[in-house]
Amino acid sequence: MTDILPQPDCSLKAVCEPLERCCLDRLEEPGSKRPPNTGARLWGRVRSKLLRQKLDPQTVETKNWHTDVIEMNGIKVEFSMKFTSRDMSLKRTPSKKQTGVFGVKISVVTKRERSKVPYIVRQCVEEVEKRGIEEVGIYRISGVATDIQALKTVFDANNKDILLMLSDMDINAIAGTLKLYFRELPEPLLTDRLYPAFMEGIALSDPAAKENCMMHLLRTLPDPNLITFLFLLEHLKRVAEKEPINKMSLHNLATVFGPTLLRPSEVESKAHLTSAADIWSHDVMAQVQVLLYYLQHPPISFAELKRNTLYFSTDV
Repeated sequence: MTDILPQPDCSLKAVCEPLERCCLDRLEEPGSKRPPNTGARLWGRVRSKLLRQKLDPQTVETKNWHTDVIEMNGIKVEFSMKFTSRDMSLKRTPSKKQTGVFGVKISVVTKRERSKVPYIVRQCVEEVEKRGIEEVGIYRISGVATDIQALKTVFDANNKDILLMLSDMDINAIAGTLKLYFRELPEPLLTDRLYPAFMEGIALSDPAAKENCMMHLLRTLPDPNLITFLFLLEHLKRVAEKEPINKMSLHNLATVFGPTLLRPSEVESKAHLTSAADIWSHDVMAQVQVLLYYLQHPPISFAELKRNTLYFSTDV
């Protein structure tokens, strides 16, 4: 019997490989009849079990650890899980440093760098487009947590070896670093103040009113936020163009990035959060729909937005 304990933040690949190696080792033992792909199949069962627990209202309401064991062909996986509410797992923590980029307002970073889009965003996007745009599951598959932390450290320190490190790093870790940067902004890229308006705008049924509203909201964003958002938007569209190869559609990308770029403030979350299961609420789906709307929209020009002074009332 073999015990394997998956570690927090590990990817599916990182868990399947040791499980599969264990299976192959046992196949070489005299009398072993373990079928191939046992590791992947076993971890598939673990994922299925975790998902069922995650969707169980009783499980998500408890604050205690839940332990379970799944066994297949002589391999046993023991795992523990507990639910962490959205206001804790997605909490934005401003950086206490005077320098660095993670946890620092995007306006501060762009002003310091004298750039329109933060360096970290430009470099991660460039690397993904150079060698990861055809990677299956790009942005969906997690990178190794230690690699992402290493990249975070060098970007925060503005290390001169950043470019060399990026060229040698696993592409999923680079994609994960980009997602982490947006997740750790002191407020989401589309801002706390405009969150209720985005929720109202995406719910409008009249196409013309929705178009006016959604474009007006973009014009209302601070320039660094808007320029960075448009830069990211065009990048994600280019990633989606490779969907037949990377399997990442516009909807998949909106699902990954929507709740990161657009989330209620902590004050608003605490005011409206009635139960832990609210993480699956209408708000989350609306956040995805907001980003999907912009991804499906024809190219949006910063100059065009600024020239257009069409008046919009939220009472529409």
